[in-house]
Amino acid sequence: MENTKPFVARKIDKSNIINLEKGKIPPQATDLEEVVLGAMMIDKKGVDEVIDILHPDVFYKDAHRFIYEAIFILFEESQPVDLLTVSSQLKKAGKLEVSGGDFYLIKLTQKVASSAHIEFHARIILQKFIQRSLIKISGEIIEEAYDEAVDVFDLLDTAEAKLYDVTQGNLKRSAETAQDLVIQAKKRIEEIAGKEGMSGVASGFDKLDKLTSGWQPSDLIIVAARPGMGKTAFTLSMARNMAVNTNTPVAFFSLEMSSVQLITRLISSETGLSSEKLRTGKLEKHEWEQLNVKVKTLEKAPLFIDDTPSLSIFDLRAKARRLASQHGIKMIMIDYLQLMTAGGSQKGGNREQEISTISRNLKALAKELNVPVIALSQLSRAVETRGGSKRPILSDLRESGAIEQDADIVSFIYRPEYYKIEEWDDEERTPTQGQGEFIVAKHRNGGLENIRLKFIGNQGKFDNLDDFDSPFEFQSKMNANEENPFATKNLPSADDAFGSSMNSSPDLDEDNDVPF
Repeated sequence: MENTKPFVARKIDKSNIINLEKGKIPPQATDLEEVVLGAMMIDKKGVDEVIDILHPDVFYKDAHRFIYEAIFILFEESQPVDLLTVSSQLKKAGKLEVSGGDFYLIKLTQKVASSAHIEFHARIILQKFIQRSLIKISGEIIEEAYDEAVDVFDLLDTAEAKLYDVTQGNLKRSAETAQDLVIQAKKRIEEIAGKEGMSGVASGFDKLDKLTSGWQPSDLIIVAARPGMGKTAFTLSMARNMAVNTNTPVAFFSLEMSSVQLITRLISSETGLSSEKLRTGKLEKHEWEQLNVKVKTLEKAPLFIDDTPSLSIFDLRAKARRLASQHGIKMIMIDYLQLMTAGGSQKGGNREQEISTISRNLKALAKELNVPVIALSQLSRAVETRGGSKRPILSDLRESGAIEQDADIVSFIYRPEYYKIEEWDDEERTPTQGQGEFIVAKHRNGGLENIRLKFIGNQGKFDNLDDFDSPFEFQSKMNANEENPFATKNLPSADDAFGSSMNSSPDLDEDNDVPF
């Protein structure tokens, strides 16, 4: 009887299943790998030009990867790179024979005469590596997608993280000459000069816009405060000013409140109806009419709210890119930073490292999309325990100094009224009731200032602190004007008069409402 061996199924690497099915070999450029390595061993200039572009993993052949590792080690140790030193380093690592020996190294140096075009060749090698990486990632995603035990949202997060890692690890920008940068800067200045108003995105708060000239593209702005100070109210007020007043597309990512709760706050701000009335739905007939009329401007505003909980930085970047391409958003707001997750491979690190990753990636997002990004942040309890002034300072930023380092602007919201402080600590000792302070504590491209704003608690919004909010300034204006400042040639419309009467309604008791 014929002796037969049992059939043993061989395990196939499914990451290369696409190549096996289509009969293709992975993208590669081994001839250019040889040219680049040879050029690096005969010309020091070649090493300087490509050492920050390539890393060992980009090489397709193992022998080439080992040779580049030897060159990289020599470069890090400030040792000369040539045929003899590379051979010695490979021998020390025990990889000379697997790299082809001295004969192969000599062959590589004979391939080229100089390091001309080495950077161009290196970038082609990098492109081939990126193609191989995408094929590998695609194969892994296909394999996991067939696994019923894998959660689909975890799969999406993993896929996003892997693609992001490829982008971050391989696509590096090169330095630009002063001449090119001067041309770009002059073009930017000419564009600003041709604009009416400010160069950035207006917040709607006059003194703040004067200080910053609007929120600038690619800036990361941190707005930090203790709970109850009005962080969400402040950013919602800005979002409303941008979307309604100037028709600026705004993306608002809320990790704390639902989108319906946020829009209800905006409705309260827009209509002048108290949040209590909107929560209970106990509106009079004329209040329903006021709601239906004044909410129309909000309905048309280019405001996009995403209330995905526990949003990862990778998901945020993907969503922001889509909103930028589909709707042309000019401002991104995040409420708030500590509720985000790093996602991907960062899940196992401590919280401080995770917050550092998040803040660093928010700055990268601002630069990538060339839009300002405003992220809210919590402050530590040190503010509450500190004696004397309760004004927050930079060291109160919670969990990570990286937030302060990455941000272009760090600001705080402070309401003395919250701490039962009835007067400002200035010479006039003006009352603090219904007022807040926006403190610019770090401004990379401008000055620092404490800006006072009006806080309307029952509507959950901030507004400009106009002249009539200060009794001293109001009296001086009365004395300066011959005419009554309230006199007007045109009577207000019925809708304006109606809205004015609503804003002064005795039903709107700020003391009984919970501040936002």
